[in-house]
Amino acid sequence: MVKDTPSNPEKPKRSYHYTREHQLEIEARRKIREAKKKAEQAKKKAAAEKAKAKRIQEALTSAVVENRHDDTTVVKKVIEGRPVVFQPNEGPQTDFLASPEEDVLYGGAAGGGKSYALLADLLRYADNGNHRALLLRRTLGELTELIDKSKQFYPKAFPGAVFKEAKSMWQFPSGATALFSYLDKDTDVTRYQGQAFSWIGIDEITHYPTPYVWEYLRSRLRTTDENIIPYMRCTANPGSVGGWWIKKMYIDPSPPNVAFPAVDIETKTELKYPDNFPDEEKAGKPLFHRKFIPARLTDNPFLTRGGEYEAMLMSLPEVEKKRLLEGDWDVAEGAAFREFDKSIHVVDPIELPRGWNRFRSADYGYSSPSCVLWGAIDWDGTIWIYRELYVKGHTGEVLANVIIQLEQNDPTILHGVLDSSCWNKTGTGPSIAEALLKSGLRFIPADRDRIAGKLAIHKRLQLNSQGEPQLKIFKTCTNLIRTLPTLPLDKTNPEDIDTKADDHAYDALRYMLMLRHQGARDFIQEARQAREKDEKNNAIADTMFGY
Repeated sequence: MVKDTPSNPEKPKRSYHYTREHQLEIEARRKIREAKKKAEQAKKKAAAEKAKAKRIQEALTSAVVENRHDDTTVVKKVIEGRPVVFQPNEGPQTDFLASPEEDVLYGGAAGGGKSYALLADLLRYADNGNHRALLLRRTLGELTELIDKSKQFYPKAFPGAVFKEAKSMWQFPSGATALFSYLDKDTDVTRYQGQAFSWIGIDEITHYPTPYVWEYLRSRLRTTDENIIPYMRCTANPGSVGGWWIKKMYIDPSPPNVAFPAVDIETKTELKYPDNFPDEEKAGKPLFHRKFIPARLTDNPFLTRGGEYEAMLMSLPEVEKKRLLEGDWDVAEGAAFREFDKSIHVVDPIELPRGWNRFRSADYGYSSPSCVLWGAIDWDGTIWIYRELYVKGHTGEVLANVIIQLEQNDPTILHGVLDSSCWNKTGTGPSIAEALLKSGLRFIPADRDRIAGKLAIHKRLQLNSQGEPQLKIFKTCTNLIRTLPTLPLDKTNPEDIDTKADDHAYDALRYMLMLRHQGARDFIQEARQAREKDEKNNAIADTMFGY
């Protein structure tokens, strides 16, 4: 309210006075403005401090800040005079820590510093309380070694970080956690069902015989924090029981150090978001990218100094030397068929004479792959593997239809041989063998003598007096070529291969050679006699054996 108060009787003057209520309202508004201003300043200061702390932590743990930030001068000034806890070697180790791809393999030769790089990569978001990491090894003994390494620098990188022995977990000051665990059996991975991790890593991933563990863990990779990008990281040396699928997943699709869209390792199809995905920016695009970064001993100056470690690797047998010193992924630890040589046993496809006798062999699987191989015997007794079918998820009837289509223009197949377990019935319907026989395909049960079958392959791979093998494989039989040289020996029975390896094409091959591995002509003669008997009787008398 405004009142007129004459200050001078001769000259009236207008003055303003506020009521008490109005004055309180003005004061309250002023305080609110000041509080908002202070809150905004505090928010900006907190954001700046958080960004600063993040830059410092990345500099301390990965030492590649200069590759990812523009304000490296500020960061270097901040960390000047402070000890660097871990600094990667120049080259692959630094490239691994700086990789932006979601799924990266750091693998190859021994001594490249892979385990330390994996431990350092885990820390990339350790200053964020929402970070949840999971690091795995195959056995408890291997895990203990990894924990001991982490204790060497985690408390220095993050003062106040504590390793809780009972939970086998690191607890960082920010609230972030890193669970160190082991999985002896693939099926144990389901213990993580319902859990979520923003970083997942496996050291020496080739110790897992199949990709099941890695693919299942991908479903556990997620976070609700927009400041965290989820990552999967793994390391490996060539070989071991899982070398076959690691090679298919990371080595074969792309040259080293080149990112590529992830593909299904069986179908080779690219993994993409659906075309109708709600986020239009992602629709139809790759789900994620992978990369393989090769490790070399020469990249680690600490181990190459003096040359003793390299000399030790040089003294290893040829296969182990190629694997551990050269990082060669075409050989495996304890390779069963060391005599296999692509330059000798693999040939360009040719048109085979129609007079050569032909036959097929099959190893059946539904959840695991089915492999069918076609072979022909030349006049010198050499077996030529000229076709391969490698599929999964096919019933007996569907597989039969595919085989019939592939053989439409082939000369008569004298005989087929099939895993004898396919005659076993698992339900009320016909067995796999019965389904194939009813479709008109000739199969007899395979000789499953594993030791004799392996020896038959060795015999065929050996060179004769003319320097030629008695087994030649068309280069189009990619899965047989891929798996045969990498099959490892069984650790408890060196006369056999490890049955946990990718042995489907191997089994089909040994079934074929065991038809009459003592001499191809004996088999041909028996096959011809069986054929003549069929034509004479004009009927199949035995539904089990097909003749």
